[in-house]
Amino acid sequence: MISIPIAPIPFRKLLHGWYHIHQRALPWRTTKDPYKIWLSEIILQQTRVAQGLPYYERFIAQYPSLTALAHASEQEVLRLWQGLGYYSRARNLYYCAQTIVEKYGGSFPTSYKALLTLRGIGPYTAAAIAAVSFKEAVAAVDGNVYRVLARIFGLTADIATTKGRNIIHQLAATLVDPLHPDTYSQAIMDFGALQCLPKSPLCKSCLFKDYCVAFQTDRQHQLPIKTLKITKKKRYFDYFIIKNQDTLYMKQRNKGDIWQGMYDFYLVEHEQPLTLDQINDPLLTWAKTSHLPMVTFDQKVAHTLTHQQLSVTFHQLEIPSDRLVEKMLVSHPYHLQPFSIKAIKSLPKPILIHNFLQQFYKPTAG
Repeated sequence: MISIPIAPIPFRKLLHGWYHIHQRALPWRTTKDPYKIWLSEIILQQTRVAQGLPYYERFIAQYPSLTALAHASEQEVLRLWQGLGYYSRARNLYYCAQTIVEKYGGSFPTSYKALLTLRGIGPYTAAAIAAVSFKEAVAAVDGNVYRVLARIFGLTADIATTKGRNIIHQLAATLVDPLHPDTYSQAIMDFGALQCLPKSPLCKSCLFKDYCVAFQTDRQHQLPIKTLKITKKKRYFDYFIIKNQDTLYMKQRNKGDIWQGMYDFYLVEHEQPLTLDQINDPLLTWAKTSHLPMVTFDQKVAHTLTHQQLSVTFHQLEIPSDRLVEKMLVSHPYHLQPFSIKAIKSLPKPILIHNFLQQFYKPTAG
């Protein structure tokens, strides 16, 4: 049993009092609708509130109900998600909506355990929905909660380990308000987001400063302890924009890699930076023997993902006639599809492709 500096009841009382004054005015805070709670939680995974809020509003405007989302197309959902990253969230959102419509008649299951069975809903999201929408007394533990509890209660177990996470989850379960788990869950998340900040916590004005082990021992910047380091894989991309008049050729990315289901250009990937002359590729060989003009854009793009660092170079291959395009597609079945520059606007694209198009094809591309 963990020895704690403040008991659950006074902890809740202080936290609820703080929340009454400082709670954030967010649209999903004014509803118990599990669809809106779920949507907000999925969007805010790996995303700051300021960035996620416009996406939430656009999703609600286009898909005001779970049924409306389930009846959309995956491409439409990915396009609306464009720019948020972590696109598996969007695919899981879409398939989860379809499952709830097919299996539960369009109504969310009402228990934590049942919610956990749904695609893309993990322990935190399931607990948040169960607590806020259905007032089930379960603890929703996200990064904010890890930080708040580790600091106030002086927990030194490494939260990168199963043991460390279990200790915090056990403590969180004892603290959750059995009568008002909805308010409690939102309060502790806001407290972490507004008061107990990651780098510059507002300790001098904190209502827990007389109890907080981290503050009393000057360890705010040491807790929580997380030793796991992410090693980013380096990948080198050369994109070839195949252009015929006002038509660009793109392909849909396959399963098993980043940006699944989204559209990008013909891609040659290698393990180290290469010049155009060093790239050995059948399409480029064909372009050279056909004497087709190739332009390399000066701007290299560095794009960072959670576990990957991309270095990207763009080239444009101009094919002047439909006959040569047909010959290329027959000789080299690259699964490329023709799109007008205007039509590309509606395609779901990785944000680096979107930004490139905005910069170099701005009059018509989106």
